[in-house]
Amino acid sequence: MANYPFSPDCITIPLCSGKKACSMPSSPSLTLRNVSLVGGRIADISVREGVVSHAGAGGPADRTIDCSDLLVLPAAIDMHVHMRGGTQSAKEDWESGSRSALAGGVTVVVDQPNTIPPISSPDALHARVLEARSHSLCSFAVNSSVTFDTPVKGMWSAGALAFGETFFAPSSYGEALSGEELGAALREIQVCGALATIHAEEAAAGDDSDLLSHDRLRSAAGELRAVDSVRRYNTAGCRLHFCHMSTNASVRAAAAAGSVEVTPHHLFLSHEQFGPADALGKVNPPLRSEKERRDLWAAWDTIDVIASDHAPHTRTEKQALFRDAPAGIPGVETMVPLLLAAVLEKKIQLADVIRKTSQAPAGLLGIPPAGFSPGDRADFALYPKTTDRVDPDTLHSRCGFSPFEGLPAIFPRTVILGGEVVYEEGEFSRGSPAWFAGKGFFPR
Repeated sequence: MANYPFSPDCITIPLCSGKKACSMPSSPSLTLRNVSLVGGRIADISVREGVVSHAGAGGPADRTIDCSDLLVLPAAIDMHVHMRGGTQSAKEDWESGSRSALAGGVTVVVDQPNTIPPISSPDALHARVLEARSHSLCSFAVNSSVTFDTPVKGMWSAGALAFGETFFAPSSYGEALSGEELGAALREIQVCGALATIHAEEAAAGDDSDLLSHDRLRSAAGELRAVDSVRRYNTAGCRLHFCHMSTNASVRAAAAAGSVEVTPHHLFLSHEQFGPADALGKVNPPLRSEKERRDLWAAWDTIDVIASDHAPHTRTEKQALFRDAPAGIPGVETMVPLLLAAVLEKKIQLADVIRKTSQAPAGLLGIPPAGFSPGDRADFALYPKTTDRVDPDTLHSRCGFSPFEGLPAIFPRTVILGGEVVYEEGEFSRGSPAWFAGKGFFPR
C-alpha cells in the first residue's frame, strides 16, 4: 500500500474532498473597492481568511485596491493543461507553467495524466502531487490516466480529480483505447461517480507532411464520428466531458452527451494563418480551415468551458520536419486575455467569459467557485480596459513561442489567490496554493 503524504486532518484546502483543512496563519484582509459587477452594480469586495466576507460598502483592511478603471473577474480555472516537468522540463515545469497561468489570470490548473511516466498508479499520482506542491505558484489538481488496466477505484481514492483526458485516438504521449476498453473504463468511472474527460478523434494513416494533411488525417468528420462512438460505448451513463472540440457540428453532438470544452486556438486560429509546413500550428485536434473556425463561433452559446489544452514543446522540437514535430501548443497565459479582447471588441459578453472559464469548470469538477458572494473563493484577476498584443518574449512559458503572436489580448495587472496578491505588474509572490483532490480522496 502506498504511503500517502497527507493525513485526514492536514490537507491544504482541498475543499472539494470534504475533509478538514489544516489550521494556517490568518492571511491579511483585502478590500477591492469600486468593483463593477456583471449587471451594473458597483460594490466593494471584502476578503478575509481566503474567502469573500462581504460585498457592499467595504470597511478597513490591511490592503485596499481601487478597481474603478479595471475589469475584475473571478480568476479562471484551466481544466486542461499539460505542465510537463520531469524529463520534459525543457518544455515546461510546474514553476514556469504556474507562473504562466497566474500571469494569464488563471489560479487553478488541472494537470492531464499523459506525462512521462503516465499518471496510471496511486504512487505516480502522489509523486505528481508532491512535485506540484513543491514548485507550483498556483492551485492545482491532477487527473488520472485511463488505460485498459487503470486501477480506477484506487486512483479515485488517491485523490484524482477526474479521469482523462481519455484517448479515443492517439496523441502526444497518449495511447488510444479501443471501444470495448473505453466502455469498460466508463463503467468503473461511473461506479465512482467521477467525471470522464474524453479526447475524441479519428487518426487515419497517411503522409502527415503539413497542416492541411494533418487536418485531413484527423478530420472534422472523424471527430464527429468519434463523439458518436463514445456516446454508444457509454452504456453505463458515465458523466462525460468532451475535450477540445474543434467544429460546430462536434460541439453540438457532444453537448447531447455531456459537457463541451473548446480551446482558444480553435476559436482564434486556422491553418490558413500559418505557412503550410509551420509546425508551430500543429496540434491535435488540428487547426481547421478559416471557414470552420468562424463557424465554431456560431456554437458559442453551446460551449460549456473554454480551456487552453496548454501543451508546450520547445521551439527546436517544433522546427523539425513537420511529420516529426510534436503536436501541441502553449496557451494557459493567453486564454483569458484573448477572450477579454473579444469582449472589448463586443464580439462576446463578459458574463460568458466568467461562466466558461471560472464558474462552469468549478461546477463540473467540484471545486469551490471563485466569485463576489460571501463564502466564495477569493481568487480574482484585475485587468485594464485597454488591449495589448501577444508578445512571446513577455510570456512566461519555458517553450519560448506562442502561435497567438500579434493577436489582441488584455493581460491582468494583478492576480489574487486566496485573498493574497500573488502577481502584480509583472512580479510574482508566493501565496498559499492548494491541491484540490477529487471527492473520492481517502488519505491513509
